[in-house]
Amino acid sequence: MNELAIGAIVAALIFDFLNGFHDAANSIATIVGTRVLRPLPAVGIAAFANFVGPFLFGVAVATTIGKGIINPDFVTIDIIIGALAGAITWDIITWLLGLPTSSSHALVGGIIGAGLAGVGSNAIIFDGLTKIGMGIVISPVVGLVAAFSLALLIMTIFAKKKPHAVNSAFGKLQLVSSTYFSLTHGANDGQKTMGVIALILLTQGVITKFQIPSYVILMAA
Repeated sequence: MNELAIGAIVAALIFDFLNGFHDAANSIATIVGTRVLRPLPAVGIAAFANFVGPFLFGVAVATTIGKGIINPDFVTIDIIIGALAGAITWDIITWLLGLPTSSSHALVGGIIGAGLAGVGSNAIIFDGLTKIGMGIVISPVVGLVAAFSLALLIMTIFAKKKPHAVNSAFGKLQLVSSTYFSLTHGANDGQKTMGVIALILLTQGVITKFQIPSYVILMAA
């Protein structure tokens, strides 16, 4: 690999760090806010679960990022660096401004923008974009409806229960849900970096077809 490719891998890992920096705190917000755990042990649980997550849930998301947005045959190291630079810049700007944002959306946008600039629309896989776009639109709606329904159900069931007993039970459940949130966050978001690093390796001939080697999973975790 040349120096540019090594720099691209470093940039991918920086994006991975910023992604965790931005999003991982979401998984512990409830258990810290409700004083189920103090911040330090909560961060420890989130860090461990985010590390383990990428090893447990396969590489479907990595495959979508790596060969579901742009045809890998058209990808160059310049396109990858451009995509990462755009995503990293956006993450830093929104962090400085205190704005909630999605690193995943920034990366997808960066890949599309760099691909259009470097190759043109011929490289874009529009079926893949449709699938990703549907996920972006549908997921918050599903989350809203599910959260509203569950909250209403829980308040109805436990309306006449003693607050202390309810708080104790839900504190334990929050711990479980927070850990699972961290696991799935690590699995989902870690895979995006896996896909990018695998693309870099493909452009350099380190791998001959798009796949996710085990050492790439470890790097992204």
